[in-house]
Amino acid sequence: MTVSYTLKVANSRFGGFSKLLFRWKGSIYKLLYKEFIVFVVLYTMLSIIYRQLLTKEQKRLYTKVAKYCNRSTDLIPMSFVLGFYVTLIVNRWWAQYTSIPLPDQLMCVISSNVHGKDERGRILRRTLIRYANLSALLILRSISTRVLKRFPTMDHVVEAGFMTQDERKKFECLHSDFNKYWIPCVWFTNLAAQARRDGRIRDDVALRLLMDELNLYRAKCSMLFHYDWISIPLVYTQVVTIAVYSFFAFCLIGRQFLEPLEPGQEGDLDMYIPLSTLLQFFFYAGWLKVAEQIINPFGEDDDDFETNKLIDRNLQVSLLSVDDMYQNLPPAVKDKYWNESTAQPPYTTATAAETLKPSFLGSTFDMRVCEDTEQSQPMEASPAVPRIQTPLLSRFFAAASPAISIKHLGRGPRGHPHLQRPRVDGGFPSPHPSTAKDPEAVACIEEEMEDESQDSEPTTAGGHPEGNRPLEASETQRKELPLVQVEAPSSDSIGADQQEAWEPQGCPKSICFSEAE
Repeated sequence: MTVSYTLKVANSRFGGFSKLLFRWKGSIYKLLYKEFIVFVVLYTMLSIIYRQLLTKEQKRLYTKVAKYCNRSTDLIPMSFVLGFYVTLIVNRWWAQYTSIPLPDQLMCVISSNVHGKDERGRILRRTLIRYANLSALLILRSISTRVLKRFPTMDHVVEAGFMTQDERKKFECLHSDFNKYWIPCVWFTNLAAQARRDGRIRDDVALRLLMDELNLYRAKCSMLFHYDWISIPLVYTQVVTIAVYSFFAFCLIGRQFLEPLEPGQEGDLDMYIPLSTLLQFFFYAGWLKVAEQIINPFGEDDDDFETNKLIDRNLQVSLLSVDDMYQNLPPAVKDKYWNESTAQPPYTTATAAETLKPSFLGSTFDMRVCEDTEQSQPMEASPAVPRIQTPLLSRFFAAASPAISIKHLGRGPRGHPHLQRPRVDGGFPSPHPSTAKDPEAVACIEEEMEDESQDSEPTTAGGHPEGNRPLEASETQRKELPLVQVEAPSSDSIGADQQEAWEPQGCPKSICFSEAE
């Protein structure tokens, strides 16, 4: 029977968990007391032999062995091995519980989609849900010792009402080398298909919903079977067990009180009861016992699943839902808050203080924002606001500024030589030949190119001759480089709203600048 203490820890208080330490059923004391007694007896026997029966030479030899054993305990990774193993066992334990088939969803679908208040309708609904419970009973009977002791033979299953004699004959006539828990599920599908043909299930959508719920139910039965079949690898369990037992075998020898080897040497404190070693045994061996108890939760330990109670509950609840509760509804009337816009259920005196607490509206609801009004003003995207774009993209976006900086073009290997296609006369073919040239823009770009060439010339310290050549080199470069012309599109090729985006930026409509080959 599962030991439940949830109510005892409902509220956090001083020494809340300490009250749980005095329970016996399901406790670590009940699991571990036999191993603990064996360890204490062995430790006491070795201590008596060392203190009373060994000679000085034998004690000297035992001291060396004890020190070796004590050092060896540090080489066994107990925390890592046990921690990972117990975590794996606990996750598997909870996954097995969530795989126990419960008929709650299936019984609701049966009650709402298999129609008929006559005897035939009742038989259909009760038989369908009984088949589902029979399938769960068969799988639990094959994995749980409690259920098998309750239903040791198929006669007990028939006597309990989960199966009729005719169904038992059909069940035993089907010969299979494997578990036959799936047979009632097949009966369920055939009976549901017959109910659809008879009109008890009114459409294919309802039949599909019924089949989907049955498949989920059958999948959980299958998962239980596979959890019972596929265990955690035996080698891992053996490694953990050997690690724990060998660790405390070394502790039996290495944690004994040792007399000093030399006459004037100060020895350790003689603790007749090795408290720290006993606590270590309690923790590590108790950890292993936890894994041992929950590795198979379908046994008869204190904290194993109450499978027999689950079988009783599932059968009773499912039959009530599909039979007694079918079309048995209370009258639909106006609720208490019919004329109220905000429903507010009453509180008792014990819970009245909860009404004083404000409702949670979000973690940032009370956050103070910047009080500067300028920072809170909305900002709208405007075509007049200049945009920073790459030279390549600026050729394709009409709202971009036509004034392309020389800093982004033709600078060493970062330029775009594949975009430079000058004509023989030193310019690009203009798509708008009617556009006038702006000499001021040409002069502006030339000045910018001159400054750029001066910055790009290498200078050397100590008055190197190359340091006096930037102007001369720039003049020569300006004479040798052809002129590249970038022109703005005409007003005929762009819309009125796009044309307004060009003018406020103060950019010329045509620009000429030099570009390297």
